[in-house]
Amino acid sequence: MKKKKIDNYRGFEQGPIRPPSEASSLLIRLTRNCPWNRCTFCRVYKKRQFSLRSVENIIKDIDFLHGYIQRIQQVVKPGGYADSEVIDTLYSSFEEKDRVAFNAAMNWYTSGMRSIFLQDANSLIMKPDDLVFVLEHIRKCFPNVDRITSYARSHTIVRIKQDDLQRIADAGLNRMHVGMESGSDTVLKKINKGADKATHIKAGLKVRQAAMELSEYVMPGLGGIDYSIEHAMETASALNSINPEFIRIRTLAVTNGTVLAEEARIGEFQKPTDTMMAKELRLFLETLDGIDSYIKSDHILNLFETINGKMPNDKEKMIGIIDRFFEFEPEKRVLYQIGRRMGFFRGPDEMDGSPHLERVKQACDHYGVTHQNVDSVIDDLMKRFV
Repeated sequence: MKKKKIDNYRGFEQGPIRPPSEASSLLIRLTRNCPWNRCTFCRVYKKRQFSLRSVENIIKDIDFLHGYIQRIQQVVKPGGYADSEVIDTLYSSFEEKDRVAFNAAMNWYTSGMRSIFLQDANSLIMKPDDLVFVLEHIRKCFPNVDRITSYARSHTIVRIKQDDLQRIADAGLNRMHVGMESGSDTVLKKINKGADKATHIKAGLKVRQAAMELSEYVMPGLGGIDYSIEHAMETASALNSINPEFIRIRTLAVTNGTVLAEEARIGEFQKPTDTMMAKELRLFLETLDGIDSYIKSDHILNLFETINGKMPNDKEKMIGIIDRFFEFEPEKRVLYQIGRRMGFFRGPDEMDGSPHLERVKQACDHYGVTHQNVDSVIDDLMKRFV
């Protein structure tokens, strides 16, 4: 009989990533790494073994954080001001191993203590009773929190009984981030996502039925050149069936060390150019129909950060941002592409009259960037952001 591995307490833990929208959230680690870990485009958890943290150890982390928050509140002056010398003295009073938890508590306190994010890649893989117990303890310690959020896989969600999912929601988990990536079965199979279109739709509808907010992530470019149109239209079709609260855009970056990078190297995958992905994104937005989701393009990898609005009222406005890009001459498009990835422009309308435009021109001249080689330059820049 195989012995059950004991999860010895290692002290307070935090995982490597969280969504950009959870920048102000307190991070509480329920699991380590990703239980699937086979997607061809992802390298975040490669060569790292998945494990469930014990409920006992998770509760210890929560209690540590709760205690630190109470200590911080005791030394904060009226009006919310914390004397830096007092905080430094408090920090110095902790052992080295406890300072990570104190820093997490302090950062969360200064951010307003409104949201919590459960790490790592798929907290819903925990037993429902265990997850409910953890959530109830979080709510007991931090009753004024507005939002508790987690990543989850569609494949995991569809295997949870609806009654259990509702119990999890009622215990306090009120937002889910799901990486759909694509609605095309062809693309999903090629990237080894471990879920097909029907699974994504079923999972999304289950989350909606439990009255949780749902953020679905889509990845322009993931279908490559060959399946760009299918990728755009099938992804929009899946989202039309779900009508999630949020659709979040994360443009593909082919990073070293991934299966997809090797496929690109040997010619099995051809990444679309920026211009191709802009056309793909336009088709995707055009195909969205019958939903009232918010579209969010809140990532530096995206060519158009200003694509941000609510369907259907803002649909034409968002498409217009892409059309504005296509109105540029090739040389001006290059300046926008480079300036965007340098962090100077969020959208095409921010380019004209920008005080940064001359600096972008100098960078393009210095590195010899032209419309013939701009996409290879962009690929190198994007790898630094992943």
